[in-house]
Amino acid sequence: MKKRKRENASSLLILQHIFVMRRRHHLFPLVSAFTAFLLLFLAAVSILYSPPPIVHHYDYPSGRSSERDLWSSRQSKLYYGCSNATTTFPSADVKTHPNRYLLIATSGGLNQQRTGIIDAVVAAYILNATLVVPKLDQKSFWKDASNFSEIFDVDWFISFLLRDVKIIKQLPSKRGKVLTPQSMRVPRKCTPRCYEIRVLPVLNKKHAVQLGKFDYRLSNRLDSDLQKLRCRVNYHALKFTDPILELGKKLVARMTTKSKHFIALHLRFEPDMLAFSGCYYGGGDKERAELGAIRGRWKSLHARNPEKERRHGRCPLTPEEVGLMLRALGYGSDVHVYVASGEVYGGEETLAPLKALFPNLQSKETLASKEELAPFSSFSSRMAALDFIVCDESDVFVSNNNGNMARMLAGRRRYFGHKPTIRPNAKKLYKLFMNRNNMTWEEFGYKVQLFQAGFMGEPNEMKPGSGEFHENPSSCICEEGVPHHTKTKKDEENNKSSEMGDEHTLEDERDQDLMDSDYLENGNGVRGKVEREQQQLKPEQQSEFDELFSD
Repeated sequence: MKKRKRENASSLLILQHIFVMRRRHHLFPLVSAFTAFLLLFLAAVSILYSPPPIVHHYDYPSGRSSERDLWSSRQSKLYYGCSNATTTFPSADVKTHPNRYLLIATSGGLNQQRTGIIDAVVAAYILNATLVVPKLDQKSFWKDASNFSEIFDVDWFISFLLRDVKIIKQLPSKRGKVLTPQSMRVPRKCTPRCYEIRVLPVLNKKHAVQLGKFDYRLSNRLDSDLQKLRCRVNYHALKFTDPILELGKKLVARMTTKSKHFIALHLRFEPDMLAFSGCYYGGGDKERAELGAIRGRWKSLHARNPEKERRHGRCPLTPEEVGLMLRALGYGSDVHVYVASGEVYGGEETLAPLKALFPNLQSKETLASKEELAPFSSFSSRMAALDFIVCDESDVFVSNNNGNMARMLAGRRRYFGHKPTIRPNAKKLYKLFMNRNNMTWEEFGYKVQLFQAGFMGEPNEMKPGSGEFHENPSSCICEEGVPHHTKTKKDEENNKSSEMGDEHTLEDERDQDLMDSDYLENGNGVRGKVEREQQQLKPEQQSEFDELFSD
């Protein structure tokens, strides 16, 4: 009996154990599910209440330049400048009319006047006229009393173009009296047909015509023969005088003795330029008051939206931004930089970040003695010519603006070997500069290099016919292995552009720097407003308004 009770008790214990185990087995998934839910909940709470992201306040690396080749353009050896006249291009002795004389009065700073001189030769060719050596602008904002022969080698100019256009130094006398030219103007971007309609009848009647304020008065797009004439004038006939060339070459030699390679920076950051641009550079009430007072010269100017101007790439880069861009592209702190600039707004304080990035800054004032600069220092155009020579001979050229000097040098450097010429992609870079403290230096550098692709002076970066011809002389760039005397696809594209006129040029240039007077008069979208403003300006204001921002 006792034995049976023990057996029953044992059986009951076994059943209880089995029951407990089964309950644990069924509870385990519930416990697991609850644990997983708890973990997910804690994770969500940690995300919602996590601290703000860490901001990277990077220090740009010091030291030498990147190992990749920064001093030459890829495939540059496959292209070369070619501007010789074709065999079908009539020479001056065949086509020049004996009683037609064209005079022009240039406008603006040195490089804007240069565009006028180039186009004057082509205009004289179109009109079958003799050209009188152009008269330089001596009354505008730049206040330079230099004449043509004090800037350019006039005898070389006349002799080099002898086969293209007959050029004389002054009007001839007729029956003991000097001819009195009829003064007139032509509109901007005037086509060859425009000259034949507007100027030729007056020229036939008066025999001498003077075209005033002659800058950008000839169509940007012409047939390839006339474009090549432009190139012959610009790249071969216009040569600086010996005194300018001699000192310019000395400055280049002094830069190259300091370093094998050097960068030239054309820096436009003058108070007047910034005031007119409508851009804001973070100087607070002081900057707004100072630049606002300068803007007061032009009473009718409308206020601009600084954020919109910068977003559209119309604000000149600051010295610091130029420095950051160059460092991000791989140029090290050991690189020597020649700075061509006027007065910099903010002075040394504004230049300090650039000097921290590139301690080896030079200028014509640091490279030459006061005695060497004395013959030039009172003449803005002669000083600009010295900067032009050094910038042209530099291994790399960069500008913080899209003014006449920057465009003229870009075209020249393309023609003579596609030397690296950096145009800041301001539209893309502006956001990057604004957010640069929220990324590592490596991220910043990668994006700068990405955005600057296509803005470094490589061959075929710009489509034939796009932009100003002086910046993109595509009709005068030939490719190795392609005979330059034969019609190419490029010539056909240029001729097609010529037939279409300059409407598309204006469209291409709608984002061009607002500080250029040529943009002010022709810029798509602001043309009417500016013309209305100009009509309200006093004569002395009008001249300053037009010329101040030209170079």
